[in-house]
Amino acid sequence: MDRQPTHNLAIGYLIWIFGFLGAHRFYYGKPISGTIYFFTLGLLFIGWIVDLFLLPSMARQADIRFIPGPVDYTVAWILLVFLGIFGVHRMYMGKWVTGILYLLTAGLFGIGYIYDLWTINDQITLINGTRRGA
Repeated sequence: MDRQPTHNLAIGYLIWIFGFLGAHRFYYGKPISGTIYFFTLGLLFIGWIVDLFLLPSMARQADIRFIPGPVDYTVAWILLVFLGIFGVHRMYMGKWVTGILYLLTAGLFGIGYIYDLWTINDQITLINGTRRGA
């Protein structure tokens, strides 16, 4: 069965530019290695360069792991990165109460923003899986 892709490879390459901070790894649902890249500058830039060649594999793995549906992963990620402290990504996902809470507290003082960097792919998968089953 052919499923629609959940993560855009072109966006992955664009985000890879900031990959020495782990951005592409967070996008593809690898928060632990994303955090390691953040604190080690992409494993001293070596891992970052290697990842240039691993991006297609990361995109395929994300497409297998995460469930497509009405909430688009790329849109949610863009909203999280640029407007995350205002909760716009949460409002987009239908989480209005926490979205407004983020808006009033600057993303729960930044801690909620970091939490969402780690978990947004799984949050979207739960929403898409629930809506698909309904």
